[in-house]
Amino acid sequence: MVNHQTIGDRAAHLSPEDLAALRENLHEQRLFRQEQLRQIAAAPRAEDLLRRRSAAQTEVHVKVAASARMVLADVEAALRRIAEGRYGRCHLCRRPVERERLMIVPQARYCARCQQVREAER
Repeated sequence: MVNHQTIGDRAAHLSPEDLAALRENLHEQRLFRQEQLRQIAAAPRAEDLLRRRSAAQTEVHVKVAASARMVLADVEAALRRIAEGRYGRCHLCRRPVERERLMIVPQARYCARCQQVREAER
């Protein structure tokens, strides 16, 4: 019999299979974002971009790169939480993040309720 308290501190609502699938998903996301950032970095330098692109296109390029870096940082943080046994707990209320939410957004730091509160404060 598995002691759910041992797993429970990681998130009792996640089975070992769930956790393995989420870890794999996060690894795939990390590889995708790393490749995305490599492609952005390999793009022509800023001076060349400014000559060939409109200001709006340049802004989109910069925002895509910033977004990719943010998602990559979130993915890597989630992988660290898995490795440390802290994955699946809300950073605010410390309750388990809903399994369904983690299956959709495996790097989620907050439960749905706390995420709504954070977004409402913006």
